[in-house]
Amino acid sequence: MKSTSAEHGSLAPPPVIAITAQGLPEQAGALTRARAFAEPLLTSETLDTGENILAHADAVAEILRRIGGSEAMQAACYLVYACDHLNKPNEVISKAFGASFANLAMETTKLVRVQRMARIAQNSASHAGGNAPMAQTAAAQTESVRKMLLAFSRDLRVVMLRLASRLQTLRFFAASKLQVPPGLAKESLQVFAPLANRLGIWEIKWELEDLSFRFLEPDTYRQIANLLDEKRIEREASVEALRLQMVEDLAAQGVVAKVQGRPKHIYSIVKKMRGKSLGFDQVYDIRALRIVVPTVPDCYAALAWVHSHFTPLSEEFDDYIARPKSNGYQSLHTVVRDQSGKPIEVQLRTQAMHDHAETGVAAHWAYKEAGTKGYAGVSASSEYDAKIAVLRQLLAWERDLAGPGEGGQGGAAQDAPVLDDRIYVLTPDAAVVELPKGATAVDFAYSVHTSLGHRCRGARIDGQMVPLNTPLKNGQTVEVTTAKEGGPSRDWLNPELGFLASHRARSKVRAWFNALAMGETLSKGREAVEKLLQREGKTAIKLDDMAAQLGFNSADDLFEVVGKDEFSLRNIEILLRPPEPAPDQNEVPQLKKPSTARAGGKGGVLVVGVDSLMTQLANCCKPAPPDLITGFVTRGKGVAVHRSDCSNLRNMIQRSGDRCIDVAWNNAPGKDGSVYPVDVTIEAHDRQGLLRDISEVFTKEKMNVIGVQTQSIKGTAWMTFTVEVSESGRLAKVLGIVGELAGVRSARRR
Repeated sequence: MKSTSAEHGSLAPPPVIAITAQGLPEQAGALTRARAFAEPLLTSETLDTGENILAHADAVAEILRRIGGSEAMQAACYLVYACDHLNKPNEVISKAFGASFANLAMETTKLVRVQRMARIAQNSASHAGGNAPMAQTAAAQTESVRKMLLAFSRDLRVVMLRLASRLQTLRFFAASKLQVPPGLAKESLQVFAPLANRLGIWEIKWELEDLSFRFLEPDTYRQIANLLDEKRIEREASVEALRLQMVEDLAAQGVVAKVQGRPKHIYSIVKKMRGKSLGFDQVYDIRALRIVVPTVPDCYAALAWVHSHFTPLSEEFDDYIARPKSNGYQSLHTVVRDQSGKPIEVQLRTQAMHDHAETGVAAHWAYKEAGTKGYAGVSASSEYDAKIAVLRQLLAWERDLAGPGEGGQGGAAQDAPVLDDRIYVLTPDAAVVELPKGATAVDFAYSVHTSLGHRCRGARIDGQMVPLNTPLKNGQTVEVTTAKEGGPSRDWLNPELGFLASHRARSKVRAWFNALAMGETLSKGREAVEKLLQREGKTAIKLDDMAAQLGFNSADDLFEVVGKDEFSLRNIEILLRPPEPAPDQNEVPQLKKPSTARAGGKGGVLVVGVDSLMTQLANCCKPAPPDLITGFVTRGKGVAVHRSDCSNLRNMIQRSGDRCIDVAWNNAPGKDGSVYPVDVTIEAHDRQGLLRDISEVFTKEKMNVIGVQTQSIKGTAWMTFTVEVSESGRLAKVLGIVGELAGVRSARRR
């Protein structure tokens, strides 16, 4: 049945009498009016569980009443379920009951709808065998529900309504004996019960746990229930006798106390049995009493009496009055043995502690003046203080479920904004996506998949086309349209345009443009290297092998530094240049070698046995006195003088050993002012000022630097200095000084 806004448009909002701590206006007859408003809309409607909606709303209102919810709070539950059957629910409810009721109804309805869609998607995925790409696992689904509850928990009323509604749903399945939907019981045990515990609503917490456990492990549940029933009459008789004795004796001591048996919760018993490896008879709180007294001193006076009349187990005593639990729970717990030696657990608390233990934050918010009875030990002298106390518990609940090591301690100023920093939206197949507040469809696309973000071109929110920079809100369903290929727009990185709010999405966009620039750099470097190889006639060379010889891990690493102009192509030319070919046997001049003939050669070199033969120092090893040297007769260029340990010389000797000729330095090298160029190779950790420091050493040692080549690869600097020396012996001393500079790993002659 659908109702239009016109059908209820004539209802005028009643006068507001007062605003409670719950934030709902107290209206005369609000509960009666709300039920009458919803009845024609809900009477013939059912939930997806099969339960009649009006009956469900009646039961939820009764649960709220029992935990201290006001009439206004109870009235709100009818309006929540009426929303789905109104064309313009916000407008109609605002006009009839006021904006506060309308906001609560709309927020709760939105959360119910989101959870329903996610549950349907999960069930569909399980029936499909997990083929759906966006299907969530059971663990992910539980996490999604937790996130959604947290997102909507800025309004505590929404949380209260959802807890009461979930409890009634479990009661319905227990009474009707229908099959519980997959995941619902586990979700109740792992998400809703811990939330009720964190808010201190133990009455709901215990029942959620027991009902969920009943559906999840029916055999174990029945086993423990049967064990409890077997000796129930005997146990209740002994507990009743102890109760009457305590009431009488405490009254004689001047302590007015209410003593009652404590309900047995099956899930709690099973947890203790499993956690401590105990048998059923070893669980102490099978027999339990609760003592409620007027004041805190009375609690300790009653405790003293209990310990004096029974044998206490010291290891089983807990003082939660002096050290309240993190959710604000306060009480004294002790275990004693009666005259027969059987253990019995005794809890002692004041009436205020008992109210908070049973209904927690619901009872707290029911007080108009919380005063020093503030929730979780926080004085709630104002509505703001009370809200902060609740937010702290919600954050603690989030950390409990998220696992150890996540979250941290903090004051109100730190805790409160955390809940406002995130939103939760849905994919088209109802998977929950967590985003920062202010996130857009582009942020959403990148959170789903990087490729989806790159190709994102348009967006629909709840079926309506919107600009890509439209901020998203909690509970919205987001769908993006994409191009087959392409990348992001540079406009997305402009913060003034508001396309991106998440750091992750911005990083992905920057990475795309960085990769694009890198591709252009590699292309430029490859082109330069390939042109050089063509000029040198070396196109058949393997690029990766050449890169390895130059000290790079791959050809792409070489192309990158060449493309950035950080590596000279001259280094590649030197690598490719072959050693000077040995002269043809037929072209070798026949030389005379009289033992006494000597002639002066160029550069202070004497060639034995030949007069006025042209000499030149080899560039490959750059000899300098007093190096051991050997001459090699070249084709048309006279004698090339090499260091005797030169690798090129060794190769030439292997091919044409008879081309070698004896050479020697003059008797006094350097006395005539001659200098010789020498190459020095330095490896060092790249740092600022490294080149300056090395140059200063050469300057102080009066060595002229006539050439420098440097390159930096992954933090390591490779430098080649060409310096002029009169004799190479002094060079060793200078290289020793260079080797002591900060960051220098090696300094040697090339």
